[in-house]
Amino acid sequence: MRSHPLNLTLRFVLELSALLATGIWGWQQREDWLRFALALGIPLLLAAVWGVFAVPGDPSRSGKAPMPVPGWLRLVIELAFFALGVWALYDLGYTTPAWVLGVLVIVHYLASYDRIRWLLARQRTQHE
Repeated sequence: MRSHPLNLTLRFVLELSALLATGIWGWQQREDWLRFALALGIPLLLAAVWGVFAVPGDPSRSGKAPMPVPGWLRLVIELAFFALGVWALYDLGYTTPAWVLGVLVIVHYLASYDRIRWLLARQRTQHE
């Protein structure tokens, strides 16, 4: 499995967009000092989950897995991550950006069909 550099670039932009969307959503939830905690804390928590839970040997990442998980779980984490970004934009009333993000996520995963098959074939968390 080899990911095209353009698709990896798209995924990186989608990741940043989802983090930004959840940060803006967090900022809009409060009017007091907690808005800072939500605006920074939610994206940091999501970035930590994204970076820590991985499938060993995933060539679209570094290949390292601080917390090894089966491929299906990694796919669920990724889809939930992007869905949260889309929902945050939609909840804020940014329906067009929410649709754009959602469609681009779908395009990315359609272009990544070989990676999805690879992930779903990884049932164990150890190197095979």
